[in-house]
Amino acid sequence: MKTRDGFPCGSDKLGRRVNVYPGDLYYSESHQWARVDEGVATVGITNYAQDRLGDVVYVELPQPDEEAKRGEALGSVESVKAVADVNSPVSGRVIEVNIALDDAPEKINESPYDEGWLAKIELSEPAEIRSLMSAQQYVLFLQRLSENQGR
Repeated sequence: MKTRDGFPCGSDKLGRRVNVYPGDLYYSESHQWARVDEGVATVGITNYAQDRLGDVVYVELPQPDEEAKRGEALGSVESVKAVADVNSPVSGRVIEVNIALDDAPEKINESPYDEGWLAKIELSEPAEIRSLMSAQQYVLFLQRLSENQGR
């Protein structure tokens, strides 16, 4: 199924129809996303990442005022299958974390782009956003990834 703008869509864990890769986000090759608003990036893991991990049971979040560096570990996500580092898609200072995930880490599976966000980062290098992928580029990246894994 696709949305009107051609992006894949499906149902979330609660049965709601969702755009699997929202067009207002930026995506990294390590499957994190960033939503930028007035110099602050809200970040999390993509639907692809949460799907590959399976049911999330624990989240290690960064500390407020911690410095995040693009491409370096910001925290980690533990699922029934694995523990995975979450690399920051941007650099800057962590100004807020999603403490609701302490009691409900499954929000990452249920709503990776809304209730399942991990941290808000005040950007120190706004130009880094240009090195991330658009939703269309990310979908093509995933298609290439799938083709390469099929070989």
